[in-house]
Amino acid sequence: MSKKRDYYEVLGVAKNASAEEIKKAYRKKAIQFHPDRNPDDVTAEDKFKEAAEAYEVLRDDNKRARYDQFGHAGMTGAAGGGGFGGGMSMDDIFSQFGDIFGGFGGFGGFGGGGSRGGRRTSRGSDLRVRVKLSLKEILNGVDKKIKVKKYVSCSHCNGNGSENGDSYTTCDTCKGSGSVTRVTNTILGQMQTSSSCPTCDGEGKTITKKCSHCTGEGVIRDEEVITIQIPAGVAEGMQLSMSGKGNAARRGGINGDLLIIVEEEQHPDLIRDENDLIYNLFLSFPTATLGGSVEVPTVDGVAKMKIEPGTQPGKVLRLRNKGLPSVHGYGTGDLLVNVNVYVPEKLSAKETKIMKEWETSSNFEPSKDAKKTVFSKFKKMFD
Repeated sequence: MSKKRDYYEVLGVAKNASAEEIKKAYRKKAIQFHPDRNPDDVTAEDKFKEAAEAYEVLRDDNKRARYDQFGHAGMTGAAGGGGFGGGMSMDDIFSQFGDIFGGFGGFGGFGGGGSRGGRRTSRGSDLRVRVKLSLKEILNGVDKKIKVKKYVSCSHCNGNGSENGDSYTTCDTCKGSGSVTRVTNTILGQMQTSSSCPTCDGEGKTITKKCSHCTGEGVIRDEEVITIQIPAGVAEGMQLSMSGKGNAARRGGINGDLLIIVEEEQHPDLIRDENDLIYNLFLSFPTATLGGSVEVPTVDGVAKMKIEPGTQPGKVLRLRNKGLPSVHGYGTGDLLVNVNVYVPEKLSAKETKIMKEWETSSNFEPSKDAKKTVFSKFKKMFD
C-alpha cells in the first residue's frame, strides 16, 4: 500500500462518527480480514494492519484532532513511527487491541490475556521523576544521574518467581496456552469464547516452589542509578521518556517506562521567552546620552555591547544566536536587551547645578517624533 487511504474510509465510518461507532467498525474489519480467517492471503493481512493503524489514530482524541487538521502528514511519529500497521508486528496489534473483542474466540489472539498465543504478558508501571535544569544545562544538553527507587527483576529467580528459576510446571488447566476455550450452543449455532486461564492467571505455567527472595512475585524493591540524557533546548514542563526504565513487571513481563518531567531553574539575570532570552539593561543617564560600551550577561558568560549616543529607554538591542537552541534543531534564539535609563533619586549640589543648567537647553526637550514613539508604545500596552 504505497499511498495511505483516508482512515475514515478504511473503517467505513463518517468523519463525525462516535468513539463507539469507530470501535465497532474496527472490530468488524479486524474479524473480516483476520489472518487466521484468511490464511496465506497477503492482501487480507495488509487490510488487517491498515484497519489497526486507522483505529489506533481515530480512537485517540488528540491524534484524531491532529489527523483531521493535517491528514497523514500530521501523524509522523504518532502511530508506531509513521504508521502503526507498518511499524509493529501482528502480535503487537493483538496485544494492543485484543481487549476490544470482548472474549470473542475462534481466531487465535482474540481471546485470553493480551497476545496472540493467549498468554498474558504483564507490564510494569511507569515511573515519573522531575529533573531541575539550569539554563546552562539547557543550552548545551546534559547527562544527569539520578537514583530511583523502583521494582527490579529478582536476580535470585531471574524474575520468574520460582525458587532458583526452575521450580515451575506447565499449567494443567490450559496446557501452557494461558487461555481456556469454551463452546456454548446458541440459537445461531455453536459459539466459541476464550478467556484467561483462572488457574495460572494467563501465564501458562504454575510455580511449584516460590522464590524465597521475592515470594513468587519475580520483582523486589530496590534502587537503581539511571543516567538520563537531556537534549539541548528542553523547556519547563516538557516530558521525556526512557523505555523500559520504569518498574519491572511481575514474573518476566515488560518493564514500564521512566517519564522525566523538566523543571527549569530561574536565572538571576535572564528571562526565557521560548528560545529567546531577555535581559533588562540599566544605563546611566550619561552613558545613554554619550554612548559607550557595556557588558551584558549571557547563559555561559558575558558579551560586550556598544551603546550608541542618544539611546532611548525602551529600545531593544539584539544579540544574535545568544539565546537557547531549539530542541528540534531548528536554529538558536537571540538575547534581547531591553534598555532602561536609571534616574538617580538624590543628587549632590554640584550635580544639581549642572542639571539646572541642562534644564534650560533645548537639547533636553523631547522632539515631536520622540513623543509620538513613546505614545505609540504606551498605546500598544492597552490595545
